[in-house]
Amino acid sequence: MVKIDERIKDLEKDLSSGKYDKSTAHHFALVKAQLSKLKERKEKQASSGKGVYGYSVRKSGDASVILVGFPSVGKSTLMNKLTDAKSDVAAYAFTTLTVIPGVMKYKSAKIQILDVPGIVEGAASGKGKGKEVLSCVYSADLIILLADEPSQIKKLERELYEFNIRINTERARINLVRKEKGGLNINLPKNFNLDMETIKLILREFKIHNANVDIYRNLSVEEFIDFLEGNKKYIPAIYVLNKVDKMKKEELEKIKGFDLFISAETDFNLDKLRDLIFNKLNFIRVYCKEMRKEADLNEPMIMFKDATLRDMCSKLHKDFIEKFKFSRVWGVSVKHQGQKIMKLEHKLKDKDIVELHMG
Repeated sequence: MVKIDERIKDLEKDLSSGKYDKSTAHHFALVKAQLSKLKERKEKQASSGKGVYGYSVRKSGDASVILVGFPSVGKSTLMNKLTDAKSDVAAYAFTTLTVIPGVMKYKSAKIQILDVPGIVEGAASGKGKGKEVLSCVYSADLIILLADEPSQIKKLERELYEFNIRINTERARINLVRKEKGGLNINLPKNFNLDMETIKLILREFKIHNANVDIYRNLSVEEFIDFLEGNKKYIPAIYVLNKVDKMKKEELEKIKGFDLFISAETDFNLDKLRDLIFNKLNFIRVYCKEMRKEADLNEPMIMFKDATLRDMCSKLHKDFIEKFKFSRVWGVSVKHQGQKIMKLEHKLKDKDIVELHMG
């Protein structure tokens, strides 16, 4: 472990002290790939034999949202205002010692909100039960990064990044198929920002010498390495600054990078936050219809964008997928109203009406 730590420090020093330009691009790419592999190796060694760490959180509702922030930024107060939960509130650090779940009912959706203990700098390395707390984030559909001063955001982002959580981004669009021989066959889009040699260098560092690789969009060295490692979690996030009732207007006008300013204590902008959460989750509303009856448009089924008939059946009952025969669909996802759909992979759209037929 000592040798790994020393090697990691050497590589990090190399990155921070070197000058990045066209002539050093290959070297920087190689160092980043080596550094990423060493960190993953260190994590595996540190967790070997210790079992799975983390609090036990049972997901419920239509989606799960987690509040992430440093101690005393107002997570518990916000939690209590948004949901039916009762999380302890006090003006000192580490009030919340366990995961507190609650439900926010909004626009027919039931959204689970999780209040977890505040993290500290070094959380990704295990400081202050940081790994246990951050492990809860993996199961969330949305993260609320809550701060009471702007400088906290970069620190929170760094802890999440070091714990293999990528926020507000998508996994690189790459199709990689290994083969026994024939070398590397790489197809890049026009005006791709990384050169061919850099791509090959990183692939070889990951011991990929024979493969067909199709890359469909521009990406950074870090995104390419993330794809090859395959252990990253991609989650959308909302940036929220709390306690703005205690800040001056001219001070707030200078602050950038937040999606919303709120005061959980005074309820300022909490309705806007509810809207923001609902919209960021990319929900669609689907209405169930029984044969020879009108659909109940007052009780939509909440699904995620791009949900399929398979997803709908799975959510309604565990046996519905096997029993599915066909469906009739009214709405924008079909060419004509009441269209008969035989495939479970049919994608639904917002406000679709679905009549399921079971065999």
